[in-house]
Amino acid sequence: MKLRSLGVRHIGALMISLSAFGLMTSATLSEENKFFIKPVVEKKITELPSGPLHWRLENFPTLKQAQDAAGPTSLVAEVADKIWLFTLGPKGGSTPGGIKVAEIGPLPPVKASEYLLRVNHAGGAPGTKTAIHTHPGSEVFYVLAGKVGQKTPHGVTYTEAGMTMTGHGADTPMEVFNAGTTDLDELAIFVVDANRPFSSPASLD
Repeated sequence: MKLRSLGVRHIGALMISLSAFGLMTSATLSEENKFFIKPVVEKKITELPSGPLHWRLENFPTLKQAQDAAGPTSLVAEVADKIWLFTLGPKGGSTPGGIKVAEIGPLPPVKASEYLLRVNHAGGAPGTKTAIHTHPGSEVFYVLAGKVGQKTPHGVTYTEAGMTMTGHGADTPMEVFNAGTTDLDELAIFVVDANRPFSSPASLD
């Protein structure tokens, strides 16, 4: 009886361990299969530069150099082992000491009493996607690696590593997804109405 009892206890413990391992593995796989979105940097401003606006992306050797060069409509962040200066302004600008990576625009116009400038770092495994949502302003994309897709009522658009994409105007329903066969790594850059929810659920029906 004692030997049998001991065996039952061992079997029970083994089953519990296997169940726990299964739950942990499931949770890990679930996390890996999600489209991640991580806010990197943001600021609020009360006035936008005049004229058609573009986002200018530049790299700097050090964080301090980028911070010293930043203007009132600039954001500074370290992403993907590089120092970035994101500047909202007219087309064709440049920042002393910076290496221009991309210029994205013109942006759809945004009207508000206060604006939020934000950079998100986002991506995921092939096939991952965001929930359908809207933003109260404009969004642009710069792809670090992989291929991004955006589905809206206007259709589906794509862009790949080293390329840019300009989104549609405020309150456009969208779904962003990994459209490639490798992991997606991208920057999403926003200028939105700071007094409204940054993201709201929506439908593409």
